[in-house]
Amino acid sequence: MMFFPFILAVVTLLLSILYRPSEFNTDALLEQTVSPPRVLLLTAHPDDECFFFAPTILALRRSSLSPEIFSLCLSNGNADGVGEQRKGELARSLDILGVEKDNRWIIEHPQLQDNITQQWDAEIIAQVLQPFVIEHHITSILTFDIKGISLHPNHFSLPLGVSYLIKSLSSSSHISVPRLFSLVTVPVLPKYAGLPSAILARLGIVSRAFLAFEPTVDSLPVFISGISDYLTTAQAILAHDSQMVWFRYLYMSFSRYMWVNEWVEFKSQNA
Repeated sequence: MMFFPFILAVVTLLLSILYRPSEFNTDALLEQTVSPPRVLLLTAHPDDECFFFAPTILALRRSSLSPEIFSLCLSNGNADGVGEQRKGELARSLDILGVEKDNRWIIEHPQLQDNITQQWDAEIIAQVLQPFVIEHHITSILTFDIKGISLHPNHFSLPLGVSYLIKSLSSSSHISVPRLFSLVTVPVLPKYAGLPSAILARLGIVSRAFLAFEPTVDSLPVFISGISDYLTTAQAILAHDSQMVWFRYLYMSFSRYMWVNEWVEFKSQNA
């Protein structure tokens, strides 16, 4: 019984650490010369938005810069023949995450189909993406990095496609070129460390504040969800009924991406 007060104190401390969301250098994602900043989340499949990017979406909705958030999904996830159902699931998930109905689109292109063995063509991605970026004056594009979090080839095709688009737009003096940011893929152990990973990330931010650390242009923007955000993310995931097999529940319990998003600006090797 003597250990009970200690355990209670530890649990209370951990809950207090995670109760509120936390961010570091997050305005680096936003173009501050434009009001409001216009941010496009580019995903490959319905459910990417909540399995990987929810901490960022929820944090941007709280930003003092009041960015306008857009979502573009490049397939309906029809690998198992349930594409129409998944379109409805994506709509419900984005409702929960707070992305406006007029700011979301899903593409059904014959060469951009959900396929775990196929890397999508960068030029086709750029062609599909360009009219959305130009029409809505997108200032920042958020997507996967070249490891794609799960090494899914559709995922890691996206930054290459956006990079292709940026090179194309850069040749025109009349079009504003968006910046591209990639969600950092972490190694397997921290990827599935769940709560401990979130606590360590939060303590890292606290230590930076304690040391009066000022972010630089190279500092990784970090979003860490609080408990309420985690529950919202879980609700959004549960909207994807067709995908809720047993290992999805394990993912919800142990994935770092339920809690933490870290971003880096994507630089083309040929830039």
